[in-house]
Amino acid sequence: MGCIMAIGVATSNSILMITFANEQRHPEFGGHEARSAALAAGRTRLRPVLMTALAMLLGMLPMSLGLGEGGEQNAPLGRAVIGGLMIATLYTLFFVPVTYSVLRRKPPKNFDSEEGK
Repeated sequence: MGCIMAIGVATSNSILMITFANEQRHPEFGGHEARSAALAAGRTRLRPVLMTALAMLLGMLPMSLGLGEGGEQNAPLGRAVIGGLMIATLYTLFFVPVTYSVLRRKPPKNFDSEEGK
């Protein structure tokens, strides 16, 4: 269950970054190349990504401390989720923009505004 939560948060953060970078590549938003679009996405979406990850980390903190009766049983799950989410957040902030800039080197296709052709 904790693995699913951590993967879900990391995936949504990565989608935030990629969506913003794709928008930056369109001509109406400046038509940036892939590298500068990835850098702009990293700068602009840094705070939302960190806030989302921090909210989940703070939410898992009581579980990881194992307080109360039977709390020691769920503490390893909380610690694993916190560690996994920290690593996933670092990957989102560093690995995803680098991979995006490498895989999206070609300029974006020009789309018609009416039909998307």
